Amino acid sequence: MTIESEIELITNRHTVENNHKESNYFDAIKLLVTGRSAATDATSRQLWQNGINHMYRLVEDEILTNTRLPQQTIKFGTSGWRGTLGKDLFVNSVAAVTAAILSLYREAEGSKDLREALGINSFAEMQQRGCVVGFDNRFGGPLLALAAVNVLTANGVTVFYAGESTTGALSASVLIRKAAFSINLTPSHNPMEYGGFKYNAADAGPAAPILTDAITRLAGEYVQMDVAPCIPPGLNLQKPLAGLPGIVAENALLSWQQLVRNGFALHGIAYDRLLADLATSEDVVVCVDAMHGASRQYLGRLLNNPPADRLVLLRNAQDPTFGGIAPEPSSVNMQPVIATLAARSEPLKIGAIIDPDGDRIRFTDGTVEISMNQFGAMAYHFLHEVKHKKGMVAKTVASSNFANAVAKQLQEEVFEPKVGFKEFKPVINKALVYFEESDGISIIGHTPEKDAFIGLILALDMTLSLKKSLGEYLAEIEKHYGHYYPDRDGVTVSQQGAPLLKTLDQLQKFAVGSQVSVGTGAKTITEVIDIDGRKMILDDGSWIMIRPSGTEPKVRFYVEARTSEETALLVKSAKSMLAEIGLLP
Repeated sequence: MTIESEIELITNRHTVENNHKESNYFDAIKLLVTGRSAATDATSRQLWQNGINHMYRLVEDEILTNTRLPQQTIKFGTSGWRGTLGKDLFVNSVAAVTAAILSLYREAEGSKDLREALGINSFAEMQQRGCVVGFDNRFGGPLLALAAVNVLTANGVTVFYAGESTTGALSASVLIRKAAFSINLTPSHNPMEYGGFKYNAADAGPAAPILTDAITRLAGEYVQMDVAPCIPPGLNLQKPLAGLPGIVAENALLSWQQLVRNGFALHGIAYDRLLADLATSEDVVVCVDAMHGASRQYLGRLLNNPPADRLVLLRNAQDPTFGGIAPEPSSVNMQPVIATLAARSEPLKIGAIIDPDGDRIRFTDGTVEISMNQFGAMAYHFLHEVKHKKGMVAKTVASSNFANAVAKQLQEEVFEPKVGFKEFKPVINKALVYFEESDGISIIGHTPEKDAFIGLILALDMTLSLKKSLGEYLAEIEKHYGHYYPDRDGVTVSQQGAPLLKTLDQLQKFAVGSQVSVGTGAKTITEVIDIDGRKMILDDGSWIMIRPSGTEPKVRFYVEARTSEETALLVKSAKSMLAEIGLLP
């Protein structure tokens, strides 16, 4: 069969002519990407690419013309609203959500609680302070952002338009510009078919539940209306930016850099001196995999364009399909960075992989892979002991207890909330470091959003200041504070929402004093933390945590052992618990 015939077969199987609703464009795109990846010559590869381009033209038409309701109910969670491009996120639905946000500021004029959460006292103040707008590398980002911008400008809101940007840089823009809020069209690390809509209020961090609940309510109403409040009848949602009043071009990276400089007294990172040291340090090489995401446009400038042979960028071309990979900072995706650094002769190697919107990062020194469970503790130790800054550490309850051990010996407190970066709000600019198990981090004097760039700068500062690799630094800390071996996974289940929560309530049988089978032995539960799911701490300091996903029919579990061999056994124990309550066979 010829390539043309294969493409035609895929197209016919997954599309219905002139019927977006019944067509599954991304199912087709995934198969076409597989064909492109297997192509052995440029001509064949281009044929597959032509098929992909055709599918994306159909997705674009659906984004622009869809007048149906989103296939999934609009819901704002910890990281905003996510759904399928064209089916859930399209011009009209994004406009409705933007209108809902504007109406929220009207409602806030009569609610002290809303005003405090927004950080804004009136609709007029919001208009004047304005909104930062950006998007990641997803297909359709400019189209969806333009829909939001048109609604904003039609309501007299100043817009700081950043274009394709990272989440951390947009958060910095809110702080530097003193904007009222930001809109970021991104689903973070979700697969290629997803779009997303993140909203941050004036504090530049993930929105509080009182705000996301209100946006969910209003958006649900507005998306069903022929003419929604804040959307003038006949408004052209795709009017070009050049014709819109109140648009200010925003260089989000410059704002990010200014924020880091402004925060020096709190965190001690001398950003400009650090970049100067990198430029002259011939014994250091940096390799970053951008996974085709928004960070690819910033990394050179972020590091002040060091010599090209010492900054190696992987997967830094525009590709909304991510080359067919799951775009997350995983061990599997880290392998190209590790292989690249293994071939380098420099004694000091810094490797990282960053997700599409630049809010998650994972590290390596070419030999050792370092997850955020480890790096968060390293960052805390570095700021406390090397930069001589005093204060607590903040980490989610699902994160490793490595940082707890460091803080205990340093006689500092630990703030340990449930999963979600918004849970750190009470200790922003009090804790030296706040991080979560899913590769997100920020620090005192910086944004209240997780930010891959500040993680990269921290890794660079550690390496240049200490003149040792990240792996060596980690080994030193582990030798002093103990070894911790975390892991996490998830399983798809048939339940979701209230029924799933009811089933998970059966885990209460695993109470303090209960025995848990681990391998051929047993351990005793000595403490239970139930602020977010159920975390069961065992008598040797190891633990198992089980919690439901907030967005999918999944149960997530997290474990940590004191030996690497026992980590896998704890994973099996977690699955056995789920089987015992009927969620797994």
